[in-house]
Amino acid sequence: MDTIQQYKEVMGNYPTGVTVVTTFDQEHKPVGLTVNSFASVSLDPLLILWSIDKSVSTYDTFLQTEKFAVNILAEDQADLCMLFASRLEDRFSQCDWKESEFQLPILSNTLAVLQCQVFKKVDAGDHTIFIGEVKHIHNEEKQPLLYHRRNAGAIPQDFYK
Repeated sequence: MDTIQQYKEVMGNYPTGVTVVTTFDQEHKPVGLTVNSFASVSLDPLLILWSIDKSVSTYDTFLQTEKFAVNILAEDQADLCMLFASRLEDRFSQCDWKESEFQLPILSNTLAVLQCQVFKKVDAGDHTIFIGEVKHIHNEEKQPLLYHRRNAGAIPQDFYK
């Protein structure tokens, strides 16, 4: 087995939360994509990071934006994970969302939303890493959607026992 295949297997076996990162393009059309490369970076200032593949259709839009929202999906939102991972052009016509007071598209009924100002963009191989400064936080008491072995799902009921 080659190194790339081994890497994919290892990373696919590492469970992560699932987010949908959203912004508006220059024509004020909402765009978003499913992202599991999301992590906390700093408490002072409040910083998070995520990365985007340079080959995705929304890459140029995100590269030009100065703000974005990280919508952290709840356990019952696997459909949103799949929708925003699809090649469908108008993903937002297939889900409930609203424009926030910070002029960002926000998905409805998520576990949490972090609205961010771009702090830094870092070129990293075939991806660009976005570091965002968190400007607004919305949090709900819900269970997260997890991604593991190329599948999105809820935490098993007996996980915390």
